[in-house]
Amino acid sequence: MKRHKTNLVNALKEQAKVEGFAECRIAGAELAPQAGDRLRQWLAEGRHGDMLWMEDRVAQRSSPQGLWPEVRSVIMLGMSYAPETDPMALDELPASGRISVYAQRKDYHDVVKGALKRLAQWLVHKTADEVKVFVDTAPVLEKALAERAGLGWQGKHSNLVSRQHGSWLLLGAIYTTTIFEPDAPGRDRCGSCTACQSVCPTNAFPAPYRVDARRCISYLTIEHKGPIPHEFRTAMGNHIYGCDDCLAACPWNKFAQTASVHKALTQRLELSALPLAQLLALDDPAFRQLFSGTPVKRTGRDRFVRNAAIAAGNSGDAALVAPVRRLLDDASPLVRGAAVWALAQLDGARFSAEKQDRSRTEPDASVRQEWEISAP
Repeated sequence: MKRHKTNLVNALKEQAKVEGFAECRIAGAELAPQAGDRLRQWLAEGRHGDMLWMEDRVAQRSSPQGLWPEVRSVIMLGMSYAPETDPMALDELPASGRISVYAQRKDYHDVVKGALKRLAQWLVHKTADEVKVFVDTAPVLEKALAERAGLGWQGKHSNLVSRQHGSWLLLGAIYTTTIFEPDAPGRDRCGSCTACQSVCPTNAFPAPYRVDARRCISYLTIEHKGPIPHEFRTAMGNHIYGCDDCLAACPWNKFAQTASVHKALTQRLELSALPLAQLLALDDPAFRQLFSGTPVKRTGRDRFVRNAAIAAGNSGDAALVAPVRRLLDDASPLVRGAAVWALAQLDGARFSAEKQDRSRTEPDASVRQEWEISAP
């Protein structure tokens, strides 16, 4: 197969802009063996927590050719989601829930994948070569490939950092049998900066460039299916879905422009500061309606209200005692357990008075334990 010339590459990158991508770069079809080695070490240390799917297809995840032997080039694309508001501003409003910036928009899986498919079809029309598209859910090391393609570099928070777009890029990949000249790889420009490390509320970084998902608020509020471990509850503050702290702290964000955001990813500002009282009252239909079309919906009502209850316990707001108390009789043990802890923080005296009777009559063992070990 012949290597395609610069004019096709330039046309490809122009078409990527038409589809709403802020960045388009090309990598070869292989990754250095160290990428797979780091993944295996991370898994061996158990730092993936409940994300057992990460253990599957490690060989395929470690190299594009492990997933698809025929691939010859990887087109890496970044779609900006630079926030219109300061992600850290709600730190001063504890009675409002903090939802990660990317989740205050239409589900990126749909937006990015649709654009990838259209761009891939354009390439097939030009070359008649084969393509495959991937967004997040496939066994692909997107961040490592994005660095190799030159979109940026993996920062000390382990996420991609771009000189033009900061930490606010959603990544997608097109694997193709087309042979392209690869772009120059990204170069680490973190220097001595440790802003992302020091800002993390739960100390989720055992070392620069390494993250322990089990301590990460994004993991705890989205992926973790059980009760939030007690050691992280206070540190969660008012984070109720994801966390942008390490991303928002990056100095390279000063170059990010909201003008480069895809029109389908416009921020739903009504989701940027939701009152916890409203969220604690959500039943399943109301939850689905409020978060329709967003990534939040995929987590489910029970986990989300669990998170809101923890945030309420951290708020110090006596007005939230009543909505938290109503959750003590919720159908979900996960929600009831979080409500027990929150009540202990907000209304310690009444909690102590109820403790013996509630712990005796509670049908779920995990919630009974919450009554026993939670303390005001």
